[in-house]
Amino acid sequence: MSEHDLADRIAALMPRAKADLTELVSIPSVADPRQYPPEECRRAAQWVADAFSAVGLRDVRLVGTPDGSLAVLGHRPPPPGAPTVLLYCHYDVQPPLDDDAWTSPPFSLTERDGRWYGRGAADCKGNIVMHLTALRALGDDLPVGLRFVAEGSEEQGTGGLEAYVGQHHEEFAADALLICDTGNAAVGQPTVTTSLRGLADVVVTVSTLKGAVHSGMFGGPAPDALAALIQLLSTLRDPGGGTRIDGLDSTGTWSGAAYDEEQFRSDAEVLDGVALTGSGTVADRLWARPAVTVLGIDCPPVVGSSAAVQATARARVSLRVPPGTDADAALGALTAHLENAVPWGAHVSVEPGGTGSPFRAATDGPAYAALGAAMAEVYGKPMTALGQGGSIPLCNVLTGAFPDAEIILMGVEEPQCLIHAPNESVDPAEIQHMAHAEALFLRRYASAQRG
Repeated sequence: MSEHDLADRIAALMPRAKADLTELVSIPSVADPRQYPPEECRRAAQWVADAFSAVGLRDVRLVGTPDGSLAVLGHRPPPPGAPTVLLYCHYDVQPPLDDDAWTSPPFSLTERDGRWYGRGAADCKGNIVMHLTALRALGDDLPVGLRFVAEGSEEQGTGGLEAYVGQHHEEFAADALLICDTGNAAVGQPTVTTSLRGLADVVVTVSTLKGAVHSGMFGGPAPDALAALIQLLSTLRDPGGGTRIDGLDSTGTWSGAAYDEEQFRSDAEVLDGVALTGSGTVADRLWARPAVTVLGIDCPPVVGSSAAVQATARARVSLRVPPGTDADAALGALTAHLENAVPWGAHVSVEPGGTGSPFRAATDGPAYAALGAAMAEVYGKPMTALGQGGSIPLCNVLTGAFPDAEIILMGVEEPQCLIHAPNESVDPAEIQHMAHAEALFLRRYASAQRG
């Protein structure tokens, strides 16, 4: 099959890709039994298993993982002497959140203004369809081996697949691993994600009184725990809003693709007249420096509040950790900062939460070279690299299990997709082009590795 024939075949498969995505989006596979029946996740897993069996994968099966979710596994042996590529995706999705905020039903794929809307249309069912389209286009013209895994609880972060990988390394062994749960910097801009921030969480509690007291009788000299907490949290940022935590370097710089400030303001929906926080480029702040966020505060709500000086207040604080910084060390620095900066001698306790290590990909191997050439051919422009503020713990698990394998993060999820938010969507051109790039990569990687 010529390169031109492959492009034509991908284009001809797009109606089927839309039909696939329509079926997948209609399954509300939210991996939270408090919100949706577990049978919906099993139904989605079986759909994935059937679809990938039909494109030639062998021994496609559903396996239970330690968190109770089902992963879909399959493989296709390599020709003699050829490398193996692992294809990753996940079939579980975020809940719709506010149904009233959706312009069209979240579990009904709806075309509007050239995009396909629905929960999971991009994250990550669009990537499932991308894999299927690439493999259908190739048919038997596949000079590499394949391993396939579709995760069932990625959005819940409960770690079922990570634990399963730790117990069954041999089922995931590959020379290159395509972790398809990210995407391009913008529609039409071929991109790989080469770094992920890690995570450290704490809950900080400030106490000043044995119990709340009347603000009219005692307010003034009586130390207000809520005010103390606010003052404590304010020490985590400098006057420009940049993260400032004792013992953490906040001067890192990003050397990959830039993130235009106006584009970021649009993507993040920043209100007119509100300044971005921190200093340096947007990419520096997003992908090369620690970033602190107050996720929640326990205090009396405005409605129903009384005239009282509060005795206790607490907050959940999240710290995103860039590559090059140890997540446990960052947790220790955040804890020490909070303990040392509390005002007025208030009592403070810091309860550590979970940590997740940052990830940085090695990009100088044959898989990256082959993918870069494939993306350049499809998009007509060079592949660029960006970081991602979120964490994908599986990447570090796979790096530990297969230190010599190349891990590539890619996919269809560009910023307009609004993943995790109401009105999630995908640009069908991204599915078509990324499926084409993946198919070219799978055809060429074997020779690139030998070269």
